[in-house]
Amino acid sequence: MSSDETSRNDQAADGYDPRAVQDKWRDRWERLAAHRAGGPDDPRERRYALDMFPYPSGDLHMGHAEAFAIGDVSARYWAQRGYNVLHPIGWDSFGLPAENAAIKRDSHPAEWTYANIETQAESFRRFAPSFDWTRRLHTSDPEYYRWTQWLFLRFYERGLAYRKGGQVNWCPNDQTVLANEQVVGGHCERCGALVERRVLTQWYFKITDYADRLLDDMDQLEGGWPERVLLMQRNWIGRSTGADVDFVIEGRAEPVTVYTTRPDTLHGATFMVVAADAPLAEEVVAPEQRAAFEAYREEVSRESEIERLSTEREKTGVFLGRYAVNPVNGERIPVWASDYVLAEYGHGAIMAVPAHDQRDLDFALKFGLPVRVVVETGAPDPAATGVATPGEGTLVNSGPVDGLGKADAIARTIELLAERGTGRAAVNFRLRDWLVSRQRFWGCPIPIVHCPSCGEVPVPEDELPVRLPDDLRGSDLAPKGTSPLAAAEQWVNVDCPKCGGAAKRDSDTMDTFVDSSWYYFRYCSPDYTDGPFDVEEVRRWMPVDRYTGGVEHAILHLLYSRFFTKVLYDMGLVDFTEPFKQLLNQGQVINGGKAMSKTLGNGVNLGEQIADHGVDVVRLAMLFAGPPEDDIDWADVSLQGMTKFLARVHRVASEVASAPGADPAAGARALRRVTHRTIEEVTGLVEATRFNVAIARLMELVSAARRAIDSGPGAADPAVREAAETVTVLLSLFAPYTAEEAWERLGRTAPVVTAGWPAVDPALLVQESVTCVVQVAGKVRDRLEVAPGIDAGELEALALASERVVEALGGAEIAKVIVRAPKIVNIVPRR
Repeated sequence: MSSDETSRNDQAADGYDPRAVQDKWRDRWERLAAHRAGGPDDPRERRYALDMFPYPSGDLHMGHAEAFAIGDVSARYWAQRGYNVLHPIGWDSFGLPAENAAIKRDSHPAEWTYANIETQAESFRRFAPSFDWTRRLHTSDPEYYRWTQWLFLRFYERGLAYRKGGQVNWCPNDQTVLANEQVVGGHCERCGALVERRVLTQWYFKITDYADRLLDDMDQLEGGWPERVLLMQRNWIGRSTGADVDFVIEGRAEPVTVYTTRPDTLHGATFMVVAADAPLAEEVVAPEQRAAFEAYREEVSRESEIERLSTEREKTGVFLGRYAVNPVNGERIPVWASDYVLAEYGHGAIMAVPAHDQRDLDFALKFGLPVRVVVETGAPDPAATGVATPGEGTLVNSGPVDGLGKADAIARTIELLAERGTGRAAVNFRLRDWLVSRQRFWGCPIPIVHCPSCGEVPVPEDELPVRLPDDLRGSDLAPKGTSPLAAAEQWVNVDCPKCGGAAKRDSDTMDTFVDSSWYYFRYCSPDYTDGPFDVEEVRRWMPVDRYTGGVEHAILHLLYSRFFTKVLYDMGLVDFTEPFKQLLNQGQVINGGKAMSKTLGNGVNLGEQIADHGVDVVRLAMLFAGPPEDDIDWADVSLQGMTKFLARVHRVASEVASAPGADPAAGARALRRVTHRTIEEVTGLVEATRFNVAIARLMELVSAARRAIDSGPGAADPAVREAAETVTVLLSLFAPYTAEEAWERLGRTAPVVTAGWPAVDPALLVQESVTCVVQVAGKVRDRLEVAPGIDAGELEALALASERVVEALGGAEIAKVIVRAPKIVNIVPRR
């Protein structure tokens, strides 16, 4: 007989069948609508529990099971505590997987998308998260993306949405551009293809206008967000302070501005490096060097950004045949093009100070360029050792700043540059504007018309949404380097809204991160028709109290959501600047120490696990496996252990013999103390998201109730009922089906989801006695039951009077007695 069959037989013997329990209570919950959020007249304090919404790529998987079980604990806990809880569900339903599926199946992406949504919705209902299903939304519904387009136009009006040509990341496999954040290790994060650099005209959101606020407002998130996420966002924004320095390049009328964080080292700048793919390099290259430069630039175009920035690669470059003038000493320095400078950083050019920057030093040694020490750190000469000295020290060989330390030298150099008109203090950011246009079909159309006479013309609001055509299918959607919409003539050719002349719609669609940057606002009023959301409803519910989801979204989605919130604040639509008060990240579900995959053959099918063991067993196993942020190794999960525990809960509830409402004060005080201590501890543990430990405490209380039934005072004692009811209410956070069934067996008619959190009697938390361990020469000789408040002198006297202690001492003289009241006494005999 298999272990699954054994488990099912054990359950049947106990009268506990998790599958039958699921079918019974799911139907009742749906009729009750127990999880619907209260309206504006509901007087209860509000809580907003939000889960990162899923993408409908297929049925739910183990990662979904973990994430939504974790998020559901928060929502159910707040509901039991008496809050009015908003816990919505929706789908992030635009995106490339649906388009690729449509190409493969010769269908429309909507067919695959909405079929998968219904599959997931059915699985969610079985898995029993406490969703308010009346607020369901899909980002691919015209009723939703109408407002995505409306928001785009508001950004456009404010100068935050703009179109420009420039170098972009191009995925040759998916045939679309990628934002910098969507390139991982030089590869497309979605398909893994090596990303290329291309020059295209694209739409951007001007997120850099908000860089300072995105950075400074993180102070609001301290203590509510994981520190590692805050650090990742700070590093991505990458604010640095320094100076913009103007270098004159011979033969160019306008000076070239170079950003540096170390203007104090300007006297050590012995050459300039321009990004090989920057327009500046193309502009200044001397005629005799053009052929060599163009050949080199072609090589660089095939390199990823990660490769270019690697400190381990041998430096490459080409002399541009030009010289620049160092503004602090008038020295002529050669101008080179190289791949280790990026066109997007600063102004696409750097001053190279090889003695104090390792990449500059590697380049200088490779091409025989001068190395001049200008900061004396006590380290050997970098030209001899090949090791740069980037640390702090005293300025040397630097004219007017000689003898100064770093901070003073930076300040004085900036003053001198400003006096000469050749530089100024500056702030720079690693963050770049958000590239939002994509050359694919299944996304939100960009609501702009391009007119030969009028230029860019916004689509009038009363014509929104600009709907996707429903007659493109299969091969019509195959990637061709441009959006499939460009070839949909009936759709793309329109009259200009401004002059009435022949014009064309913008054929790109928006990055799906635009859709997910504001969906949590829409949940507050999903049927609202006068705007993207009802301002008053958002004011009632937001900011989100706890957001649960994967740490893989630490940069992209969370940064973009924070940006959107700040723009909406500036528009007067919201009265807060951060959307999520708390962030709870879950780990991954792995198997045998490795990520689950078909290739490794270690995948686990969620549907099969639920069919074999039941929803509650899977939920409980996930939550008991460790803290939410840790990875769960499915190989170490004890499903049978969880099944046995839930069967014990069911059996205890079934055996309680006292009537509902029996006065627990008449029951056994020892069991009541365990019950109330459990309530107190589980409350704190759930608040701290230590769900695994909370479940362990419930297991201890079930064991205490079992002992009371089996060994006295018996199943009729009201304290046993109190313990069983406490277990049931607390368990409803983690295993709702079993809790509901146990609640009914306890004679309760209203559902457990409406029971309310049990109150703690403070008097029962006070320990009437504690056990004091008495040691002689480090060995335990006795245990004394003493009052918790006993003083050290009285405890020492009791310990010395103990017959076992006297016997252990054997008349030996006592050297000292160490007392740690009320827990320990250590008696040290003299040797």
